[in-house]
Amino acid sequence: MTDPDFNQRQQLLSYLQEFITPNKKSKFDSLILQRTRHLTIVLEDIYQPHNASAVLRSCDCFGIQDVHIIENMNKYEVNPDVALGSSKWLNLIRYREPENNTESCLKKLKSNGYRIIATTPHENDFIPDTLPMEQKTALIFGTELAGLSQVALDLADGYVRIPMYGFTESFNISVSAALLLYTLTDRLRKSEIRWELSDEEKLEIQINWTKNVIKRSSLLEKLFLERIKS
Repeated sequence: MTDPDFNQRQQLLSYLQEFITPNKKSKFDSLILQRTRHLTIVLEDIYQPHNASAVLRSCDCFGIQDVHIIENMNKYEVNPDVALGSSKWLNLIRYREPENNTESCLKKLKSNGYRIIATTPHENDFIPDTLPMEQKTALIFGTELAGLSQVALDLADGYVRIPMYGFTESFNISVSAALLLYTLTDRLRKSEIRWELSDEEKLEIQINWTKNVIKRSSLLEKLFLERIKS
């Protein structure tokens, strides 16, 4: 039996899609099949706009839908020249209360079934090729200068490092994110793990994508709701 709310949301999507081009609709239909929440990204106090934006761009390119942003001391700023509009295709979940944002974020993810994996060159746990992916996984990144907070490290369920063979201690954070996402999303897509979105998730994301490319989309949604009530 079809959920009435789901059916109504489907009707809303069909209505909104009347205001976009067939090419855009086709692209949305294709790309939503490659989106995932099985793997998600957490950014703790990343303040450099170039790095922050480059990570978003990599997330979009590799099909990561959700990015969790912890703002303890630093406000997360996006450089539009680097992000190239990628932020409007992602769900950005911000944690910016006066205190305990790292703890709140990671505990929320754990309650939603995620395994927290800290990215750090100082722990010898997993590398990208050996990191278990059966469980939903949240990769957490810290600043290049200070790294992850002790709270993040204490709450982590495991650690991952990228093997390096030079004198430099670590990669730039945006490079680290891109390297990890390339390997892990490739492994997911080649596996039998059910990494795809649910039908409900696909629908809500496509509605948001469509609204993001329509002028006055909130007015159109209001008109649609009034029409189905009458």
